[in-house]
Amino acid sequence: MAPIRLFSGPLSMFGAKAHIAALEKGFDVDLTLVPFTADDRYHPKHTDVSRINPKQQVPVLIHGDLEIFDSTQIFEYLEDLAPDPALWPPEPAGRARARQLEHRSDEVFFPDVVRLMGLQDAPNDPAAVAAQAAIADYYQAIEEQIADGDYLAGAYTYADIAFFMAQLFAAHMSAPTPAVQEALKPMIALLASKNRTVPEFLNAP
Repeated sequence: MAPIRLFSGPLSMFGAKAHIAALEKGFDVDLTLVPFTADDRYHPKHTDVSRINPKQQVPVLIHGDLEIFDSTQIFEYLEDLAPDPALWPPEPAGRARARQLEHRSDEVFFPDVVRLMGLQDAPNDPAAVAAQAAIADYYQAIEEQIADGDYLAGAYTYADIAFFMAQLFAAHMSAPTPAVQEALKPMIALLASKNRTVPEFLNAP
């Protein structure tokens, strides 16, 4: 099988999601990190990313003549491409629940994390307080979700990958699996180069 080409960014939560999933599936991943600087962010845009994704954002995946974007769409393609090991539950209702959890991590939980990123120096700002409360509520719901197990949807699924990456950005995380560790290397390197704090467990060999 031809290598999977994945375009991500050193601080892309969604790109890391896709990279982790591809590694969990055992694929040979040809990873391209698009240019990023503190001053210019992701400018200039990578030409392949701009061509494939109308939003000009990573992740973008190229496999042979297939070109797709969006981390959730990439999840679905990887699952169809390599059903084993399965990263969605086998039964329809279980898959629907896991997909809903993955979607909620991206579209319900993570937006509050993003709001806090712009309010790091103003923790008492009403918007920051509201975001912190929403995050706390979400964590409580997740705790209830996993009260009787180790994973969000029974077995380990894409829902766990999505939530791990979102909570990593919220600085509330558990020890990563080897696939997570590999995918996070570019992110860790960039944080370290900017003298930003890197959690100790992420520095483990």
